[in-house]
Order: sequence, then C-alpha cells, then structure tokens
Amino acid sequence: MQTILGANGIIGIHTARALTNYTSRIRLVSRNPQKVNASDELVSADLTNERQTFEAVKGSEVAYLTIGLPYSLSSWETQWPIVMANVINACKEHQTKLVFLDNVYAYGRTTSWMTEETPFNPCSKKGEIRAKIAQQLLDEMHTGSISGIIARSADFYGPNTENSFLNKMVFEKYAQHKSALWMINENLKHSFTYTPDAGSALALLGNSHQAFGQTWHLPTHKDVLTGKEMIELIATAFACAPNYSVLKKWMLQMVSWFNPIVHENMEMLYQNEGDYLFSSAKFEKAFSFEPSSYKRGVVDTVASLL
Repeated sequence: MQTILGANGIIGIHTARALTNYTSRIRLVSRNPQKVNASDELVSADLTNERQTFEAVKGSEVAYLTIGLPYSLSSWETQWPIVMANVINACKEHQTKLVFLDNVYAYGRTTSWMTEETPFNPCSKKGEIRAKIAQQLLDEMHTGSISGIIARSADFYGPNTENSFLNKMVFEKYAQHKSALWMINENLKHSFTYTPDAGSALALLGNSHQAFGQTWHLPTHKDVLTGKEMIELIATAFACAPNYSVLKKWMLQMVSWFNPIVHENMEMLYQNEGDYLFSSAKFEKAFSFEPSSYKRGVVDTVASLL
C-alpha cells in the first residue's frame, strides 16, 4: 500500500496517476478524497488529528505528504507543526517511509542557483515555518528513526494548477481574452516546475530505495526564461498578442490593504525581486530524467484551457 496524504491537490493527483506504474494499491487521504484511479482506496482524515493520521497511514509502505494548508500565516503557524509531528509519529509507529513535498521558502533570498546544498536562511515568516518543519523531518532522518525524503520544487505551473501564480496571472488571463499580469520585474529569470513532472518524480522517488535519506529537487527545466519571455511563449501558444502589465511593489502594497490573498503574499515578493533559479541537476543525473521543456509545458497548459 502506498498512501498520499493531501490527495486532492494537483500534485497528489499527478502522483496518484504515476504510482500506478509501481503498485495497484493506492490510498488517497484528505478531508473529502476523490478517486483518481478506479482502484484507489479512499480515507477521510484530518491530519491535525493524531488518531486519524495514525489510521490513515496504517498498513502503508510509503506515505507521500503533499497536503496544502490554507495560505495564511496563522494557519501555517498553528497547523504545520502539528501535521508534521502527527505524520512523522504515524510513520514511525507503522514503519512507513515518508516522502515530503516541500517548497523553497526555507532558502530565503538567494543570488545563485538553488540546489539541495543551499542552506536554510529564511527571510519570511512562512519561510521560518517551512525551515522548522523540514528540520523536524531531517532530524528524525539523521537519527535513523524514520526513512524519509524531502522533495523540493520551484513555483508550479501546468494543466489545472489552480494555485499557480503563472496560471492565474498569465494563462487564465489570455484564456479570458484579457491582458496578462506580472509581478515586480518581467526581465528577471524565474524557474517553474511542471506539475505532471513533479508527480512522476515523487512516485519515482518513493519507489527508489537509494533515494531515501536525502533531499531532492524535483525536475525543472534548466533553460530558465524571463517573465517577458514566458509571457511571449504563452501568448504564442494562445495565438494572441503578448499584452501585459507589470504590478510594481507599491501597487501590490496598496492592494494588500484590502485583499487578504495579496496581503499574505507580500512577504514573499523577494522571490520576484531577483533571478529565481532552481536546479534539479542531481535528480536528472541520478534518474536520467529530462524535465519537460517550457514550450511543451506551455502548449499542454494552454490546451487544457481551450
């Protein structure tokens, strides 16, 4: 049995699809899980509840923690440490291997390529929380009390990837025949991880004995585009003019006064104030995996919106 904790999100869905290459026994866990594959077992659980988490993990060889909590600092502060502790303890109790899907917030502001060796240096409250929960798992891995993997990604994009800023601000705008939006500076380079690649890679990691005990960056194409280049590539796929506006920091600060979603994102704007370069060379070399090109990812994402 292989179990996805937080199975309703797009990465959970892609992971469930990819896991059929390794097993026919897949359990999907969330508050209201829905089948991805016909044979999936569904378990309703709240991962902030210790008993429910233990029951959800029971009997699993591998668990994939892909849950996405509400994007608010208060939710993250109260819920993430509880979720991570519950999942770690459940995996220890049931001798289950754990694959944790993480982001790059713990790295903070970087001036070079992010790799698995980039030290934690968070410059945001959310980054501090991500560093804390990642360290929780790393400490358990280092003592040998749990067999784990941390799988980290850049910002996501791809078909049906609703929480991607690239999807919302560019793909969906062009699909609605509107001008695209970009944040801060369209001339900076920004890496994006294609969600189908992320799901395939998580399933591969969870079924590769040699991958455990390590941190891995999920496959992300190395030919990074600037915001302007990405906008132009997407516009070409839509066969429309590459019209766009740039939201400067002062504009976003004004909007944040009355828009709670923008308010929650303000502390993360540093990611758009310099090149955002994410390397998955370690994964690509170890598994002979070629990440999807941005052209392919854009074409497939556009097709999903037509």
